Amino acid sequence: MRIDIITIFPKMFDPVLNESIIKRAQNKGKVKIFIHDLRDYSSDKHRKVDDRPFGGGSGMVMRPEPIFKAVKKIKSQATGQKGRGLPSDRQSHKSQVILLCPQGKKLDQKTANRLAKNRHLILICGHYEGIDERVRKYLADEEVSVGDYVLTGGELPAMVLTDCVVRLIPGVLGDKNSLNFESFAGNLLEYPQYTRPANFCDMKVPAILLSGNHRKIEEWRKKQAVQRTKRSRPDLFGGKKWIK
Repeated sequence: MRIDIITIFPKMFDPVLNESIIKRAQNKGKVKIFIHDLRDYSSDKHRKVDDRPFGGGSGMVMRPEPIFKAVKKIKSQATGQKGRGLPSDRQSHKSQVILLCPQGKKLDQKTANRLAKNRHLILICGHYEGIDERVRKYLADEEVSVGDYVLTGGELPAMVLTDCVVRLIPGVLGDKNSLNFESFAGNLLEYPQYTRPANFCDMKVPAILLSGNHRKIEEWRKKQAVQRTKRSRPDLFGGKKWIK
């Protein structure tokens, strides 16, 4: 997989992309991640990428030209072909252009699983008061939000989305079974986890986990996952009936 991220703050990504699972995924050749400074695509001598909104109002709006130019160049690099236009380009490339913004569909595990099947993702980080509507209307394939709250820009959401997707790429996680037992797998939160010591300050690990009976342990874990989901996130059930 290839992931290209368009931002006006490229240095924000260094600590995240060069640590932990994402770094190992890149070293193993499972994903290639490129950060692009949007200012490099500005035709303004001061490298400006924003301007005042038509109709008046507070704040500044990100201009469409640099974003369209960036996406066109990235697609050309990814395919080894020269672009043949701006808005029509997205029809000729197998790239998914994602705009990170508050108006987007909320990121969940189902969306992450779907995006992880793409070979190429282009993430556009919004900033300032917003992005020119033509980017949303004619360039982005979809819009994604990480929650119902406002952030300073799309950089942190882009990091969250990248982390969420990269770990789903086959071969990235060491244990191939890890994904099957995580929170939100099967719309359930993860069951309680314990490790040594078995008795810490008189707080004991459930006896079933020390029994060695794997079938009973699995039954206990499933029941605990259901109970935890009912208690903390009943919205995840979606009308489904689970064991009590």
